[in-house]
Amino acid sequence: MKIQDIFEIDFLLLCAAITLTVFGVLFIYSSGLSSSGTQGSSEYTKQIIWGASGVSFALILALIDYRRWYTLSPYLYLGTLGLLVYTCIFGHTVNGAKAWIGIGNFGIQPSEFAKITTSLFLARYLDASKRKANSFMRFLVACLIVFTPMAVVLIQPDFGTSLVFIPILLVMTFIAGISIKYIIFLVAFIGLTALFMVLPLWQDYIFKNALPSLMIITNLRFIGITALALFLIGILALVGFLLYKKGYFFWIVYAVGIVIFSLGASYMSHKVLKDYQLMRLIVFLNPDVDPRGAGWNIIQSITAIGSGGLWGKGYLAGTHSHYRFLPQQSTDFIFSIFSEEWGLMGGILVFALFLLISLRLVRIMKTAADPFGTYISAGLSAMYSFHFLINVGMTMGIMPITGIPLLFMSYGGSAIISAMTGIGLALSIHIRRFIR
Repeated sequence: MKIQDIFEIDFLLLCAAITLTVFGVLFIYSSGLSSSGTQGSSEYTKQIIWGASGVSFALILALIDYRRWYTLSPYLYLGTLGLLVYTCIFGHTVNGAKAWIGIGNFGIQPSEFAKITTSLFLARYLDASKRKANSFMRFLVACLIVFTPMAVVLIQPDFGTSLVFIPILLVMTFIAGISIKYIIFLVAFIGLTALFMVLPLWQDYIFKNALPSLMIITNLRFIGITALALFLIGILALVGFLLYKKGYFFWIVYAVGIVIFSLGASYMSHKVLKDYQLMRLIVFLNPDVDPRGAGWNIIQSITAIGSGGLWGKGYLAGTHSHYRFLPQQSTDFIFSIFSEEWGLMGGILVFALFLLISLRLVRIMKTAADPFGTYISAGLSAMYSFHFLINVGMTMGIMPITGIPLLFMSYGGSAIISAMTGIGLALSIHIRRFIR
């Protein structure tokens, strides 16, 4: 590594991440102010330390050849997986999820780092298998690599963080050239499962009337009958495909498989998800179902964002945060405080910075010296974009509350250091784009 390589750093990417981190510190400070103007929290001082540590770590990673992680990625993946299992057993419970390990006041959230190590190991596998395995086997193994840590995170239970693994998988496998029909199968399965999961909640809490047509996704007996009928149709179509090699037989099997798996997954989700997680979906459909309970966060967040107007009320002049109308205001709802005080124009600035990060990562992906770097950049782009879309959508009421932080801005050491780790890896890939 030559010291002059530091001048090859993508400064636009780095400056965007640092700017968002500074915004985070400013508004974590604002969130700690009371209505009397006194500071009742030391979170902002911790965030300054974590932010500075994260930037330093990103610069150190930028100076290290990212290809060194190719060999180390299986060990990093297994090590993080071990930490996740350990956390499920011995971790500390915070906000209903046993997702933290540590000593005293010092703790880490391994699931934040699992997103990075999983992306590294998946990138290695996709690179190593591109000439040795067929598309179906590559996709199957890729799903196994991603769904294993995702399942452990879901057990904690941390539903929001577990969702982040899905776009990482989809984007990386697409960029790796895996057949689009397998990717569409997974997307359709997830979408249909979500629909089947939400419809009974809509029936019970919004429509408040039983619909006979929904019995096939709410009644175990009807689910079994429907699944059996579809399974027999699928078997007949599979036999037809094997005998006659007609394309429409394949697509029948394809569609039947999506519906069967979605029915099973949606039914199990109602058994696995906690009551408060299901309530988040209900209030997403209609916050007025429980306006002083589960719907309070969404209602107050939308009110705070709307009250900011075009230019905002001014820094440190927000009322929703200072009067404590917003729970989790320094973490999940930091964007609400930001928009209340800096208005629509401030929100557009945050949008622009995250868009810049995504575009720079796409450019790094396209100019990377090897497929390993390309796949890592693709996974990182998916991770940052998903975090932004879900968190900001959540605060605006167009996405369910999932507990996903706004990277760089939300309070939390593990989140900001893992986010800066990704930036450091991207910078390393960019620096070595001409080194084969």
